[in-house]
Amino acid sequence: MKASAKLADRLLRLALSYPEAWEDDPWGDTVVKVRKKIFVFVGVHEKQLNVTVKLPESAEFGLSFDWCERTGYGLGRAGWVSARFPLGADVPVVLIEEWIDESYRAIAPKTLVMQLSA
Repeated sequence: MKASAKLADRLLRLALSYPEAWEDDPWGDTVVKVRKKIFVFVGVHEKQLNVTVKLPESAEFGLSFDWCERTGYGLGRAGWVSARFPLGADVPVVLIEEWIDESYRAIAPKTLVMQLSA
């Protein structure tokens, strides 16, 4: 699938489908939180799709792609990875969706994560 605002909306809807997930926009960025903690940043800025997630298990794998980098502001040291795709570029959607899932599971309380497998 190609990077677009439509794809950003799809990823946002996926993130919002998790238990107790809700949308917020601190600093003018669209984020999805579980309770009070962010688990994904997603949106289109400066003609590119941006997705930032916490990947405690697959950060090093993610960083092997040229479209990924450690997230700034010191978040990269904690396993946060930012993926950027110019609009129209191919996006490995299934992988990004898996990363959103991993990020939710890393941030959400265990009681909410247990609801996913129920």
